[in-house]
Amino acid sequence: MRMDIRKGMQDYFSEVETIKEHNGYFCSVWEALTIVILGSFCGLKNVNQIHQWASDARVSEFLGKHFEIKSVPCYYWLTCLLKIIKPKSLNECFMRWAQSFLPDGMKGLTLSFDGKTIRSTGKMSKYDKPLHIVSAHVAELGITIGQQTVDEKSNEIPAVRELIELLNIEGCIVVADALHCQKDTAKAVVDAGADYLLSVKDNQPTLKQNIEDYIQDESLQKKMNTASTLEQNSGRVEQRVAFVTNDTDWLWSKSEWAGLTCIGAINTQFTTSSGTSNQWHYYISSRALTARELLKHARLEWSVEAMHWLLDVHFVEDFCRVEDENVQQVLNMIRKVVLNSVNNYKENTKSKSPLSKIMFGCLLDCNLLIPILEWAGFEN
Repeated sequence: MRMDIRKGMQDYFSEVETIKEHNGYFCSVWEALTIVILGSFCGLKNVNQIHQWASDARVSEFLGKHFEIKSVPCYYWLTCLLKIIKPKSLNECFMRWAQSFLPDGMKGLTLSFDGKTIRSTGKMSKYDKPLHIVSAHVAELGITIGQQTVDEKSNEIPAVRELIELLNIEGCIVVADALHCQKDTAKAVVDAGADYLLSVKDNQPTLKQNIEDYIQDESLQKKMNTASTLEQNSGRVEQRVAFVTNDTDWLWSKSEWAGLTCIGAINTQFTTSSGTSNQWHYYISSRALTARELLKHARLEWSVEAMHWLLDVHFVEDFCRVEDENVQQVLNMIRKVVLNSVNNYKENTKSKSPLSKIMFGCLLDCNLLIPILEWAGFEN
């Protein structure tokens, strides 16, 4: 591995701050972070596994040759170094790095927000409340560009607004579930130069009822722009029909929602061997969407859920038993570094290999990390 890749990683992550002064010992915080990042690329699920991997003679030689890490700390010191990292500082470094995947900014992309609770933290006495992390995910690219840690799910709302202010989201469309169908959130999105597509449910009862009454009127429905999709998979048939209108002047609360331009709905029918179910979902948007665009962006809202699923499947995050909150947050961000990097590698190389196969390959041969790190933007 060329030295410029090591320097490229340092350019993004070496400025991570610590909660207390560290005298260096024989391993720096930067080196500890590098070891854990590389071990996570190999699909290793916890610090103990990563330490065992890094202590292997073959891996130690790789770390020394390409990253100038001359000595791997013991498990205790590796964990101690992770504990003193300031998660907020690491998040700032992470966001700066993630933005490098967006050379042309966010224009035309879909940004999805959602939170994930690390369930194991709710069962440990050292946590007053389960650790809940809100992520901002670019759906089309499969990358996470920022996150905020909150005490509980109810605090997602201000956390999303804070992320909107921190990130450069100009030109994108922000999609979020009904929890974030809030007037202040809509204003924050528009003020940031972006558009919103928000799901409307019972937390906005009057708005929902008004939109539902309008769209369920058959005479008005005929005048709307419509589009549909049909998917069949393993005996299950899903039909989605979208309805969109830019006729919103009648909506008495329109002025309270920044930039509100259109309303829409998606009717979803699921047919299986046990019968058919029917669901309606209602939306507001500051962008004049077509029905086809509504189908697309509403589906992309779930991309962040797919990322959360990957964290659980590949890193077993919900069963992570680390009792230190800093380490939990650090590991969460590192895992997102891995998912971002491998997704970017797959996209640029047109690789058909699944994520698990790529990571297992890195475990067997450290040199396979080289092209992934290059595509991750660490080549200086």
